[in-house]
Amino acid sequence: MDLQLKNKVVLVTGGAKGIGAAIVRGCSAEDAVPVIVDKDIEAGRRLQTELEESGNRSGLIPADLTSAQDCSLVVEQTLGDFGRLDVLVNNAGINDGVGLEHGDPGKFVGSLERNLLHYYNMAHYALPALKKSRGCIVNTASKTAVTGQGGTSGYVAAKGAILALTREWAVELLPYGIRVNAVVPAEVMTPLYQQWLSTFPNPDEKLQNVTAKIPLGKRMTSPEEIAATVLFLISGQASHVTGQHLFVDGGYVHLDRALS
Repeated sequence: MDLQLKNKVVLVTGGAKGIGAAIVRGCSAEDAVPVIVDKDIEAGRRLQTELEESGNRSGLIPADLTSAQDCSLVVEQTLGDFGRLDVLVNNAGINDGVGLEHGDPGKFVGSLERNLLHYYNMAHYALPALKKSRGCIVNTASKTAVTGQGGTSGYVAAKGAILALTREWAVELLPYGIRVNAVVPAEVMTPLYQQWLSTFPNPDEKLQNVTAKIPLGKRMTSPEEIAATVLFLISGQASHVTGQHLFVDGGYVHLDRALS
């Protein structure tokens, strides 16, 4: 299947590790030109070197995206380096544990800055270029937006807003032919997830408890499985798909809990 991504410039925030890195590698394998945006400069350089050794072009922009100006500069540099922008993948974020009982208003706003505001800012500044290319946007959300988790009000508020903005932008950008969709992971084995597991006295037991609740295969989702869905959504094969929330979770959210 030809995904029609050759030479497309794909900007991926949080692109140096985890789901973002899998998306970057997938784009590169399809002969697209991924632009890695991440505050982890060393991880970004390692990934870019890996792609270059395979003979593939890519971009790398160190940024933490906490200010609107950072987001504007990322788009400007992408256009300066490659002359166009075809796809925005809003992916950067962290489940930072800012809850209701043990958080405070300042930390809550900080969590929104880390997990939500740059989604809007990146889309806002990328929009003129996406209009020219009739490009598309994919937003990474989280199952916590629809299930809740406890102790993570900031992250969940951000991810819920991201699902709403996906639908809102899909409507607003219809006149420009710009498609907007969201991918919704649940339990994905990433470096951040491994870090979370390490906080438990028995990480292996905790992991077994988690996977027992995943209906399809009783296993974690891989970053590559999330990336495959993103690649489909940004491809010409998804030319009539917009405003959708695609859950890639082995049935974790929607299938009967009795299955576990």
